[in-house]
Amino acid sequence: MSQMDLERHDFQLDELVERIKANDNRLVALQVPEGLKMQALEMMDTIEDESGAKVILAADPCYGACDLVHDKMRSMGVELVAHMGHSQMNIDSGMPTHFIPVTYDGDPELAPAIPFLERHRAIAQSRLDSSDEEEELDEVAAKQRFLDAVGRVAPLTGTKLGLVGSIQHLHLLPDFKERLEKAGFEVEIPVGGDRLTFPGQVLGCNYSGDASSIGHYLFLGSGDFHPIGLVLHTGKPLAMLDPYTGDATEMSFERIERILRQRFGLIMAVGEAKTFGILIGEKPGQMRRNLALRMKRLLEEHGRKGYLLALDHIGPDLIDFYPVDAFVNTACPRIAIDDSVKYAKPLITPYELEVALGEKEWQSGYQFDEIP
Repeated sequence: MSQMDLERHDFQLDELVERIKANDNRLVALQVPEGLKMQALEMMDTIEDESGAKVILAADPCYGACDLVHDKMRSMGVELVAHMGHSQMNIDSGMPTHFIPVTYDGDPELAPAIPFLERHRAIAQSRLDSSDEEEELDEVAAKQRFLDAVGRVAPLTGTKLGLVGSIQHLHLLPDFKERLEKAGFEVEIPVGGDRLTFPGQVLGCNYSGDASSIGHYLFLGSGDFHPIGLVLHTGKPLAMLDPYTGDATEMSFERIERILRQRFGLIMAVGEAKTFGILIGEKPGQMRRNLALRMKRLLEEHGRKGYLLALDHIGPDLIDFYPVDAFVNTACPRIAIDDSVKYAKPLITPYELEVALGEKEWQSGYQFDEIP
């Protein structure tokens, strides 16, 4: 964790302590993202010392605000859940929850990202110039389009630079917008749907701020979890600037196309499958029961069999032993994308099932599974 320089993070605990005191909460649960769990015990000490409450660490994996702990914490007598490092979503866990902001004071130089942004703007301009050229695609050409890293989605109406970031770096966006505009870029900080709390925010399961006026992206953050999802969803070039290290890079088109080839192979593999396990996430922010039921009905209409399987956590050891031919994931969308190679049987998204059954056409290009 030294690379992330945790001393420069601001863990904003004061409002939480005041809320605990005001409500005389005696038992509080703390949820912390995986990357900050090394500091969890120190945070527990601070909260207990300053509030007088006892703190339980909800130590199960936590990857987002959709991972809220709920009934199991209530059954322990917990009165308040303190959730750190993620923003509130349009979901209700059934328990009072306090979201704790975390910010990082890194301020990377923009210069290393400029060559990537200039090249990506040229790609966007080329797409915009050819957007009026309607073309009829046969199935072979449509499948090739499906595998393209960029240019798969709706035609562009502009070449603006979309400026986005992970939650701990969103405070940098207004200043970076000014810097980028001074460098000659037309910049938009996109505003997404109800699941997104702040302008410029992206989640692993939601990129609803994308617009046809945006031709390429700059992501402020570390890692490739969000960039992979954003490029898969939008089909637009993306540069990354890491506030922790100051390094700039781009999301490799080759890597995206490798993922798309993998998804293509899984779609083809389930074409003859007769039985499917349909996974339903039990976590409040991942439960898509109605979608799972629709997938079951769709399979029945095509003479296939679907079994509804509800799980809190999803992993190969929890599902691979079921005697089905493949699985359809309606829980966290990233399970199918990021972890599919870990499973012994094909694990596909609802959209991929619709393509396999002929309900969706290849011509529409790959569609990333989102939770709205």
